[in-house]
Amino acid sequence: MDNHSSLNPAWSQRQRPPRLERRLAFDNYPQVQDFLEKLERLCEQRQRYPDLSFGRTYANLTIYPEQDATDVGSGEEEFAREIDELVEEEKGSC
Repeated sequence: MDNHSSLNPAWSQRQRPPRLERRLAFDNYPQVQDFLEKLERLCEQRQRYPDLSFGRTYANLTIYPEQDATDVGSGEEEFAREIDELVEEEKGSC
């Protein structure tokens, strides 16, 4: 993961298939819900949608390379950083 040093270390880069993964922890379900609503707006703006699973106090996100890409690149990293900004906003509003 040397060439991804600008990426928040909370994201894990995986292979087979190439992807970025992150698990987010929240104190309660209303925080999860608020985050998911913000994520929905970001995804609609970007027309990019991570794989997502969530529960009462967590959300798991997976970002795959765009359709023709064979590896995680700058587009995926930028999307991950934008998601990180949403997480920081959520923490700041608690």
